Amino acid sequence: MNKDMATLIRGFLTALLLYFGTIGVSFEWFTQESINAFVVLISAAIALGINLYAVYKNTYVLTLVLKIK
Repeated sequence: MNKDMATLIRGFLTALLLYFGTIGVSFEWFTQESINAFVVLISAAIALGINLYAVYKNTYVLTLVLKIK
């Protein structure tokens, strides 16, 4: 799922880059390399979010189990 979302974001940003090129708008910082770097950042953020949720969930379940005993 993480890889699929990154692929969709990369495809959208690449299409946006091509669209801007077609209408004559260009940004020096908006290149294929910057798109790839942004997709890596988004992938890392998604992975971090999933891991933070897993840690929270495991801590909450453990706290709940300890309170019941």
